[in-house]
Amino acid sequence: MDGRDWGLFLQPYEQAVEELKVKFKTLRTELKTRETYAPIEFVTGRVKRISSILEKAKRLSVPMENIDTGIEDIAGIRIMCQFVDDIHRVAQLIRSRKDLTLVFEKDYVTNFKDSGYRSFHMIVEYPVQTAIGLKIVLAEVQIRTLAMNFWATIEHSLNYKYKESLPDDVRARLKKAAEAASVLDSEMSSIRKEILDAQRDFEEKSNMVSSVLSDIQDLYFFHRVREAVQFQLRFNELWEKEDGYAIRMLADEIRTALIKVKKSGGS
Repeated sequence: MDGRDWGLFLQPYEQAVEELKVKFKTLRTELKTRETYAPIEFVTGRVKRISSILEKAKRLSVPMENIDTGIEDIAGIRIMCQFVDDIHRVAQLIRSRKDLTLVFEKDYVTNFKDSGYRSFHMIVEYPVQTAIGLKIVLAEVQIRTLAMNFWATIEHSLNYKYKESLPDDVRARLKKAAEAASVLDSEMSSIRKEILDAQRDFEEKSNMVSSVLSDIQDLYFFHRVREAVQFQLRFNELWEKEDGYAIRMLADEIRTALIKVKKSGGS
């Protein structure tokens, strides 16, 4: 131990994680708006615990004064995708960004580890503006499917329990599970169009319902209580019948009525 103030040392990494999470979540929202589909399912992040930093520094023989350059994953971002192809799309989007610098990448999706581990790792330099000036920190971005992440989370827990010396039978079963996860990803990719069509239909229906109910509330706001009640009753009936087409027609009718009210000044 070198007596450093770990709170101050880790602060830029915590800031980097929070900023990168916001940026990747914003990227997801923008892609969903522009293309109706985003290859990013969700984003998480964490700063490595002090005990984990010390253990890794010891394992890699990294001097304490060099841990900010010798340990690349003190700041970690994890991006989850639905499909394997999405991983490479996200990696390309990260390569093209101007607010970070790619240092190197490790493709464990194409060249998975003997254990069965699969993920795409990108080490980036990210500039953090601190109270005392600009600090460039290293961060690791892991991109993986939900199936890959489930397997990796279990493996991580087992490695922690067994101090990375897994019994042979556990190792063999984990590898078999990794193969099953890979098959699952392949099957999901083979029905990608059907999955996306179903998700798009669900989202369109959800947005339409939200729009209908919001417009009905606006009619109440403009004191058009009778119209609002009638529209609500009709919507309830159609919702019970699961008549999507009729609900869409009703949505147009309500929107037209609301536009007329607004044009008349709400009178």
